Parts: sequence; structure tokens; C-alpha cells
Amino acid sequence: MTFKTRFCPSPTGYVHLGNIRTALFCALLAKHHAGCFLLRIEDTDKARSDEHYTEALMEDLRWLGLDWQEGPYYQSQRQVIYDGYYEQLLEQKRAYHCFCSEEQLSLQRILQQKAGKPPRYPGTCLHLTDAEIVQKKSEGLKSALRFHMPENEVISFVDIVRGEQRFHSNDLGDFVIRRGDGTAPFMYCNALDDALMGVTHVLRGEDHLTNTPRQIAILNALKLPVATYGHIALIVGPDASPLSKRHGSRSIRTLREEGFLPMAILNYLARLGHYFGHDQFLTLDELSAQFKTESLSKSHAKYNEQQLLFWQTQTVLQLCEAEFWKWVGPSIENTVPENKRSDFMATIKPNVQFPYEVKVWADVLFSESVKYSEEQKNILTSAGKTYFSAALTALENNGKDAEKIIHDIKETLGIKGKALFQPLRIALTGHEHGPDLGKLFSLMDDKKMQSRLRACIAETNWKKSSL
Repeated sequence: MTFKTRFCPSPTGYVHLGNIRTALFCALLAKHHAGCFLLRIEDTDKARSDEHYTEALMEDLRWLGLDWQEGPYYQSQRQVIYDGYYEQLLEQKRAYHCFCSEEQLSLQRILQQKAGKPPRYPGTCLHLTDAEIVQKKSEGLKSALRFHMPENEVISFVDIVRGEQRFHSNDLGDFVIRRGDGTAPFMYCNALDDALMGVTHVLRGEDHLTNTPRQIAILNALKLPVATYGHIALIVGPDASPLSKRHGSRSIRTLREEGFLPMAILNYLARLGHYFGHDQFLTLDELSAQFKTESLSKSHAKYNEQQLLFWQTQTVLQLCEAEFWKWVGPSIENTVPENKRSDFMATIKPNVQFPYEVKVWADVLFSESVKYSEEQKNILTSAGKTYFSAALTALENNGKDAEKIIHDIKETLGIKGKALFQPLRIALTGHEHGPDLGKLFSLMDDKKMQSRLRACIAETNWKKSSL
């Protein structure tokens, strides 16, 4: 039997980090075992499903490199299959028609809660006769189908993340497997499709743990194979509450637009709930080779924006020249002279995380002007004209040799530390920090450097916003 996992999103919005981590873990598990990763679109909720989101999620998966080997399948196209198994369950008396309205069900839940009982369907329609069913349908009432749970049984399975799980069937209650409009809800079609499509391993969030015994009961009733299940810990915010926008959670689409790289997202997510034992950058093949179900955590995985940025930095450093310029885009690439692009990339890669930062350094090094903040103007004013006169003389005497320029300023003025380095860096780049000055000097035009130093000598009150 082929080792097979699946990712089965509902197309009701753009996919977020939690969805994609599930897809990633399933893809890594399949790849680790040289198996198959299947994509299934669970779009039976007609009111909420949108084809636009289906196309978007497939685009996001491809962008991340999470290619599927089978699918996509669409549940909305499989209704005939579901109907056939409904008939089997009705014939076996394992399913029955339920005419209870939402208002009736809501009232029942309220009464049960007031009585201190768990909200569970009381079996109101379980014993309707065929004649009563026909009568209700003739009155125009629509019926859902409920699965009749076996009584006094223990449903158990071994969860590959959480170990053995045991549930008493009497605690689960009868649940809906066909909506009033005839469509199949998650509980039914999800289990059925996994069995019919040969899915051998299901990794999903721990919020589905209590769904599993119900789905096993359906599959047992239909004598269909049951997959091996594993329920992974959910991603939460720093305050341990469910991850949301207020914690900085964004869709994959938004992260892509911000300039995040695919392997940064994958390296980060792979470590949210899975222990690799190190913080080395890994390719997708390496991630799959080192992925183990026994390394999946039972504890909640806390989202940490700084860790995501750490992996973004590591991924930028891995980019080859072609990948780098594709990432930053042609408008930024064209700002940098062609003969300096390789050196520019090598110089600024350790200091940038996003394309807009690359643009900042391209403008600093190759545009005509540099802008200073008010705080920077104060630093330049404090350094004084004598400092910049000495810097200009050192530049004219030593060319663009940064080490000699700094040495001459130090000897001339008798200064060191921040007072020696900071004014020069700010005057020439508009930044207090950044790449090595020697590398920056080699990229800059010497006339432009002289012009910026002369402007610092000429300026007294810094009334202008730029030079």
C-alpha cells in the first residue's frame, strides 16, 4: 500500500500559517516515506466556499514548493458517491432521518446545559416510523440524516502524536452526516474520502481529536479502512490564546507580498511543534529527511515573529545571485550598475531582510542625495566642520581605502570609538549601522563621497531635509 497523506482545506479564505503548517507536516511525512501527498478541496459548504480562494491556496502551495502528487479532488463533485453510502447506512439502521429544526435543537442544548448535562442530541427522531417520515416529508419538512452511534462501546485508536485514545460511544451522541439541503458535512465526507482515496496517515490539528472516534465509527459501519491518525498541537499567540491577527498572524498571501521567502516560512513552520535539535537552515528535501512523527510535540506551539524574521535572514543569505535579483525585482536591480551588482549583493545581504531594505541601500550608494533624520543632523553638527574637513582630506589622500581614511582622521583629531566612526558613516550613507565601511566605499563613487563630505562642511543649521 502506498504511504499517503493529504491536505484538505476549505476554500473560505486565504490560507494562514496554521493551515500551511498542517500542509507542510503532511507533505514532509509523505516525502520522508517516499509516499504521496494528496490535495482535496472540501467545498461542500456552498454558502462559504469560493473558487477564488481555491485558486489562491493552490498558488500559495506551489509558491512554497509544496507540490501535491494526487488531486486536486473537489468534494462538491462527489455527491453521488456520498449518496450511495447514505443508502447503505439507512439500510443498516445506522442512520436515520431527523426533522428537528435549529430552534428545537438550540432549546434542547439550553435545557441540557441548565440540567448540568453535556449538549447531546437526545434521539428525538430516532424511532420515527416509515409512515411518520413520509408524513413529515409530505408536509414539506426537510430532514437531515444522523449517524446512530453504537451503544456501550469503546472506540479506541493509537494517535501517533498522543498515544492511545479511548472514547465511550455513549458520550458522543448521534450527529449529522447529511445536511437538510442534501450536502455532506465535514464529519462524514472527510472520513469517507480518506478511506476511498487510500489515505494511510492523517495529520491534523488537535481540535479534531474528538471528531476522530465519530469518523472511525462511520468507517467501521461501512467496513472501510481507517487511517492512522496524529493530532498536532495548535499554534497559539505569546499569551497562549489561539493565534490571531492581534498576534501578528497573516495569510501566506500577505507574507509573500511583504517579501518573505518561501523557505523562510517553511523553516520556521517546520519547527513550530516539531523538534529538529538544531537551528540550521534546511532545504525542503533536508526538512523531509529529518522529519519524524516522534518529534512532534503535544504542547502548544507559540508563534514568535522574531523567529520568523530570524529564518528570513537565514534564507536571504542562502540566495544565489539570480534568486536574489528575482526577489528584489527589476526596479531595484536597475538602480544598481550592472558591473557592481555582484559586489552589491554580497555586501548588503547580511544586513537586509526585505526588498524595501535593499532599495534603501541601492539609493544610498547610487543615488545623488542622502537624507538625514533630525537626530542624525545633531550628530553631524556635534562632529563639526573640522571633522569633515579632516575626512575629506583623508579621502583625497587615500582614495577609497577605508582603513587608511579612518586612521588619518584618528591621527589628525585624536578621537576614537563612536566619535570616530559614526559621523563618517552617517555623512556618507545616512545610517548609523550597516555593512562594513570598506565594502561600502568600494561600491560608492569617490566624487559622490567627496560631495557629501563637502556638504557637511558647508551646512551649519541643517535646515534642509537632504543633501
